[in-house]
Amino acid sequence: MEPVKRYRKSGQEHFLKYLRDVPDMSPRAIYARMEELGYRGQTLARQAMSLMAYRHVRRIKRIHLDGANRQEMLPKTNSLLMGPTGSGKTHLVEVLFQQILKLPTAIIDITTYSETGYVGQDASTILTRLLQAADDNPLLAQVGIVCLDEFDKIASGQNSAVFAGAGTTKDVTGLGVQRELLKMLESSEVVVPLEMGHSSYSDNVMMSTADVAFVAAGAFSGFHSISRQRKGFENIGFGREGGAKLPSSGTGFTVQDVEHISSFQTYGFLPELMARFSRVIPFEALDHSTLLSILNDNVVAKLVAEYADEGFELQLDNDVLEHVVKESLDRETGARGLASVLTRRLETTAFDIFAEHDGGRVHVVIEGGDVVVRFEAVGG
Repeated sequence: MEPVKRYRKSGQEHFLKYLRDVPDMSPRAIYARMEELGYRGQTLARQAMSLMAYRHVRRIKRIHLDGANRQEMLPKTNSLLMGPTGSGKTHLVEVLFQQILKLPTAIIDITTYSETGYVGQDASTILTRLLQAADDNPLLAQVGIVCLDEFDKIASGQNSAVFAGAGTTKDVTGLGVQRELLKMLESSEVVVPLEMGHSSYSDNVMMSTADVAFVAAGAFSGFHSISRQRKGFENIGFGREGGAKLPSSGTGFTVQDVEHISSFQTYGFLPELMARFSRVIPFEALDHSTLLSILNDNVVAKLVAEYADEGFELQLDNDVLEHVVKESLDRETGARGLASVLTRRLETTAFDIFAEHDGGRVHVVIEGGDVVVRFEAVGG
């Protein structure tokens, strides 16, 4: 293995200038800016993450610009976001850190990683991705954000949780990856490969994670049953003879659901890893009105613009939008499924008319309880 390279001070001036340019925004201003950029719903989660982002920026600026003693300050904050698919967890990280604060941010599918020495990416290359997001400047990377997406999938194979949909198996390397993450989530010096691939064949740099904020995100399917079992509800027949059903995979979480580390241990996580997260933030399943707002603002507007670029007027009746939201709710895909539901209905028409006709009107209506697309060519 190549010798470890320690970063030089040559990028210090660029780093300090970059840090000065990071916006100084209050938590309320950050929250409002997310709304302006199209993020909808998740009031409590958005407030918590706006405050976390504010504290992160204030902390790194005080340490690196004002020369504050980090020993006299609160340590960095790592957060765990828990909520159903399509509830806006990863999107919140993208909007907050990439678009608003413009900090180096790496969003990583943690399921592709394995314990060092096994098939799969070494956990050390998680910071390689952050380094690449910081244009290979270790100083910038050391104040960045790492989002560990699909975090629930690295729960150990000893997990006895029952999963909605049945038959889910766990990655046997999950426990090894958890151990690899322990040191990284703490304030420590880590040897980071400069290139992706097997770390043994790459040059390396030494990086500190003292100021790197980690945000883990996952749906945690099956966690409700563990939480309720811990409370003793299942032992008295809750969800059985009483007629009440256990929550589905599309059900959100409450503060009470996520407050006990013992539930995470039963789920398959090392207690010491969960202790590395200062805050566990539950996400709700998005309701009808929020999904309708997201559909109008983030999906329909872009489709209308695309069709206009192609020379067509796209019109969608309100009952079409209601139908799309209902279908997304039924499929439990949340906001993530809105675009796919709508674009799937328009696919055939777009295939037939794009670059084939000079213009016209595309009108989407509900007929016989289903979506129907009508096309009227120019002069038709």
